[in-house]
Amino acid sequence: MKHALTIAGSDCSGGAGIQADLKTFAAHGVYGMSVIVSVVAENTERVISIEDISPKVICDQIDAVFTDIEVDAVKVGMLSGIEQMYAVADKLAQYRPQHVVIDPVMVAKGGCALMQPEALETMKRLILPLADVLTPNLPEAEALTGLSIRRDKDMQKAAQMMMEMGAKSVVIKGGHLTGEEAADVLFDGKSFLTFVSPRIDTKNTHGTGCTFSSAIAANLANGMARAEAVKAAKRYITGAIAHALPIGHGHGPTHHFYSLYKKGGFEGMTR
Repeated sequence: MKHALTIAGSDCSGGAGIQADLKTFAAHGVYGMSVIVSVVAENTERVISIEDISPKVICDQIDAVFTDIEVDAVKVGMLSGIEQMYAVADKLAQYRPQHVVIDPVMVAKGGCALMQPEALETMKRLILPLADVLTPNLPEAEALTGLSIRRDKDMQKAAQMMMEMGAKSVVIKGGHLTGEEAADVLFDGKSFLTFVSPRIDTKNTHGTGCTFSSAIAANLANGMARAEAVKAAKRYITGAIAHALPIGHGHGPTHHFYSLYKKGGFEGMTR
């Protein structure tokens, strides 16, 4: 069994962050480990409060994992501030994991900021160059590049700009665009690949970005090439959204285990 580490924030409602990542790793047959960077008190409707973990404890967690267990892939999610970014960047530079997927989380589904505004330039300078795969959504790509993204060509230009910032490959998620299809664009420095799926009409999309990026990390840990890993993750997240769970009063979570439940005969529990 391969091993993957998520470095991100904790979502007590279980739909996003560390919790979504660990569920996704498990759904892909990968042993999951976690480093909590921030504790987020949130539910399907709102973020109530955020408590950042000290850089020392972040570093201690990373050391605890890497000095004992082989890490086949790392997914980095929410990094709320400059101190947290430096701690994570220093440790990833020290241990040099083979695969690093970075989801540049900035805003929660309900609209609350999850990254301090003054940390944006540090993310661009310090975190993006660590990414083997960078997975911004459209608002995140706009914040990182300063572009207004309204069509495929804009996505391609933004991907090129983020490659110039140091990322080895970029997947821009097109879920915030309108239309009957949801298209994601992958740029590996040489060519563009577009992955298209039907747009699913649901409000239950809490944790989709976390789930997609951790699925890519799990696929890389399992030996897939980058394009194959992204394609498989796109297929997985589309199914998870299609079977999303109507939990809570706001944006419910995706169903990370929909395929396993179906195979196990738990048809009534797949939605």
